[in-house]
Amino acid sequence: MIELRDKQTNELLGTIDDDELRFLVDELEEESSSDRDYYISADTIDMLEEDGAPESLISLLRRIVGSEEGVEVRWARV
Repeated sequence: MIELRDKQTNELLGTIDDDELRFLVDELEEESSSDRDYYISADTIDMLEEDGAPESLISLLRRIVGSEEGVEVRWARV
């Protein structure tokens, strides 16, 4: 199981599985090989959806972002 947490507050935002994490890693840009955070916005979610992201991942990300401009999330394997 992989937890997604708010990078600023460390609040647990939800969990994803290995396939969903692999999709994020393949689709989103990382600054280094140890990078474990992403800025997620509505545009990011739309792009992921167009590229075939699992519906469960899209639903979770839409809930996380809500009406915010975007959210910085980090992931951790637990």
